[in-house]
Amino acid sequence: MPSDIEIARAATLKPIAQVAEKLGIPDDALHHYGKHIAKIDHGYITGLENKKPGKLVLVTAISPTPAGEGKTTTTVGLGDALNRIGEKTMICLREPSLGPCFGMKGGAAGGGKAQVVPMEQINLHFTGDFHAITAAHSLAAALIDNHVYWANELNIDVRRIHWRRVVDMNDRALRQITQSLGGVANGFPREDGFDITVASEVMAVFCLAKDLADLEERLGRIVIAETRDRKLVTLKDVKATGAMTVLLKDALQPNLVQTLEGNPALIHGGPFANIAHGCNSVIATRAGLRLAEYTVTEAGFGADLGAEKFLDIKCRQAGLTPSAVVVVATIRALKMHGGVDKKNLGAENIDALEKGFANLARHVTNLRGFGLPVVVGVNHFYADTDAEHAKLKELCRARLDVEAITCRHWAEGGAGAEELARAVVKLAQAEPAPIRHAYETEAPLTDKIRAIATKLYGAADIQIETKAAGKLATFEKDGYGHLPICMAKTQYSFSTDPTLMGAPEGHIVGVRDVRLSAGAGFVVAICGEIMTMPGLPRVPAADTIRLDANGQIDGLF
Repeated sequence: MPSDIEIARAATLKPIAQVAEKLGIPDDALHHYGKHIAKIDHGYITGLENKKPGKLVLVTAISPTPAGEGKTTTTVGLGDALNRIGEKTMICLREPSLGPCFGMKGGAAGGGKAQVVPMEQINLHFTGDFHAITAAHSLAAALIDNHVYWANELNIDVRRIHWRRVVDMNDRALRQITQSLGGVANGFPREDGFDITVASEVMAVFCLAKDLADLEERLGRIVIAETRDRKLVTLKDVKATGAMTVLLKDALQPNLVQTLEGNPALIHGGPFANIAHGCNSVIATRAGLRLAEYTVTEAGFGADLGAEKFLDIKCRQAGLTPSAVVVVATIRALKMHGGVDKKNLGAENIDALEKGFANLARHVTNLRGFGLPVVVGVNHFYADTDAEHAKLKELCRARLDVEAITCRHWAEGGAGAEELARAVVKLAQAEPAPIRHAYETEAPLTDKIRAIATKLYGAADIQIETKAAGKLATFEKDGYGHLPICMAKTQYSFSTDPTLMGAPEGHIVGVRDVRLSAGAGFVVAICGEIMTMPGLPRVPAADTIRLDANGQIDGLF
C-alpha cells in the first residue's frame, strides 16, 4: 500500500460544511479554517446541552510496543464502520503534539485507510490550539515574574515558584534552566525549567472545562507558588486568568474535520497519557454525544494509563459513562510482550503469543473491574497467520470469556471493521451501569496511589520518597485530599520499568515526586524515570520531514 500521507493526499475531501450538515450543524455555526477544517461556535455548543446524549464508546489498548497497536487507527476505522452499518457516529480524538510528530511518531492521525484528514494540517499547526495554550501558559509565567519584579506584594518566595515554562517540542536541554541572569534589570535569578505543552496544567484545564466560564474559574484555582510563610498563591492572585481566557477563547471551540470516508470527527485538546490525563476535551466529547447516536473516543496509550484516567478523572468530573470498551491488540505486539525481538515478529510463534497474552488479559480484567462491557479488536497486520488469530480468539474466549474480532480497517477502511462495529452495538444496548472506580474520592491520596498500583498494575506496594510524601500530606492539609490521582509513569509496562513487558507482578511502584493540579482537579504522581519534558530519539522523525519539489510535505508517516 502507499504510505499514510500518500493515501491521505489522494483522498477527495468533502467541503466541511457538508460534513457538518450530516450532523445537522448549520453553516453559520462554523468558523472555517480553509475548505476542510472548521471550529464549532461556542453558542451552538451551549445550545446542545438539552439534547439527549447518545452512547459513548471508549477505545483503549494493551501496553504499547515498538511493534505497533493502532489505537487511533482502530478508533477511526470503528467510527467509519458504525456509520457504514447505519449508526450515526462521531469520532472524538486528541490533537497531535509537535514534539512527538518530530520525534518518534511522525504523525498521529490514524493510518492506512482509517485516517482523519487533512492529515498534514492536523499533525502540524492545525487551528493553532496548542499555540494558544502555550501562549496562555507563557503569559502566566511572565505575569508571575513581573509581579515579583515590581515589589512582590504577594510576598512570593522565589524559591517556591512551581509554575514552569512550556514549549510544544521534545527538548531535553530545557528540563532545568537558570533564568533572569544578566543583572538587576532582568529580575531575580532562580532555577526554572520547561515541560512540553501537553503536560501543562493549562492543557489539562482546557480539556476538562465545560465552557469558558468554567475554564476561567479553573485557571484561577491553579496553584503557582508559595509565599515565605508557605501560603498558596494562585493564578487568580496574580490577576492572570482574564487575559489567559481571552487567549484561549477561540481555541476552546472544538475542531471539526472528517475521515477518509467523509464521516465527522472532532479533534480537540491533547494532554499526554503518560505525563497527563490523556483524553480529548470534555467539550468535544459532550458535543459528540449530543450530535450523534454513537461517539467513539480514545484514551492515550494502554488501558492502565489512558483508560484508568479517562474513567477515574474525566468521567468522574464530566458525568460520563461508556456503554462499551474496545481493547486494541495486535498479534505482533502480543508476541513482543511474550519475549520476541522486533526483527523476528514476522515469523509465526504461537508460544510467544500465548505468553504475551497475559498483558491483554490484565487490561481486559482491569476494565471489567470498572464494571464495563469489553470486546477485543485485533488490528490485522499482513504477516499475521490464520493460526495466530485463531489462537488469540480461543484464548480470549476460554480464559476471559470475551470476544476477539479481527479487524482490517487499515487496508479496507470502515468495511474492514464492520464485525467489530456490530459487536460494539450489541454490547452498548444495555443501559450502562455506574462506573466502579479504582478508589473512593474520600480515600487519602497515598491510598489512592496504592489502589491504582496494586489493583491495576499488579504491584506488591508503592514506595513514596520522603519529599513527595511530605507534599502529599501538605496537599491534604490544604484541602486537596479529595482530588483524584493522575499517574505519570512509563507507558511501556505495568511497572515503572519500561523493560518489564507482559504482566509483571510483585513489583514496587516508586513515586519520586508529586504535583498539585488544583485547576484541573487532580494530583500528579510522578513515577520512576518519567519526564514531563521528553527528549528526541537518536534518529528523530524530523530528519526525514521536508518539502518536495512541488512544495508538498513529505516524511509524515
